[in-house]
Amino acid sequence: MKISAQEEYGLRCLVQLANLPDGESLTLPQIADREGISTANAGKLMWLLNKAGFVQSTRGTKGGYFLSRPAGDILLSEIIKVLDEDVLSKHCESYTGVLDSCVHKGDCGIRPVIVGLHEIVENALSQITLAQLVGNEASVDKMFHAIQGIHKTIEAQRI
Repeated sequence: MKISAQEEYGLRCLVQLANLPDGESLTLPQIADREGISTANAGKLMWLLNKAGFVQSTRGTKGGYFLSRPAGDILLSEIIKVLDEDVLSKHCESYTGVLDSCVHKGDCGIRPVIVGLHEIVENALSQITLAQLVGNEASVDKMFHAIQGIHKTIEAQRI
């Protein structure tokens, strides 16, 4: 599974908002600065997240962005669906070689594996809330690997 820049930065922006105390918000420049992205990129992400109902914004000197519902009620699977293009439905169209369509479009042994992997990822993401991403790396890692069906295969990166 490959995480796009849009997914990564969108999640990071939402985690910033999930970290805020009740009643507080962040301006677009604050979000961009905290995540090391351009204000234009942050603006695009917040527009998508606002349109999907994850965030709201207020205008004025004390305005900014805030979560529209509790972080514990927002599933990662919901967020990824908004931030990611539907790669699965385009998979077979992406690998046609020099032809207009895949030579295996009628009967393919690869397609069920690809679909199955996407289902496993979707299942895992539907068990994790935005609130569970708030914390340090060790606590999030422990929570993630406690989810049924997800087994730790590598040690956490040491930076």
